[in-house]
Amino acid sequence: MTLFGIKNCDTVRKARKWLEQNNLSVDFHNFREHGLTVEQVEEWVAVVGWEALFNKRSTSFRNLTDTEKNDINEKKAIALMVLYPTLIKRPVLVGGGKVNVGFKEAEYKAWFNL
Repeated sequence: MTLFGIKNCDTVRKARKWLEQNNLSVDFHNFREHGLTVEQVEEWVAVVGWEALFNKRSTSFRNLTDTEKNDINEKKAIALMVLYPTLIKRPVLVGGGKVNVGFKEAEYKAWFNL
């Protein structure tokens, strides 16, 4: 099981703290440092849909050019998320063919059967 995100994101910090408090060990992948592959993002999109993964409210989105912001579809969103990983809503918890985007304690409790 892997938690994808960036270290300085408040929501990622909350998720990591919750996992630690519940003695749950997951790998952490900092995608700002280690990047992401097109295949990884495509797998997540196949499970949750690109709209759930793509963060249009982020600073990263506001910093895109008008050309990049216009006419976003799944293919374009995937390419942008790979190029600019901070466009991805965080954290992304992946394991057992499942993908969870964001952090909500109730969802994590259900995921881990707590």
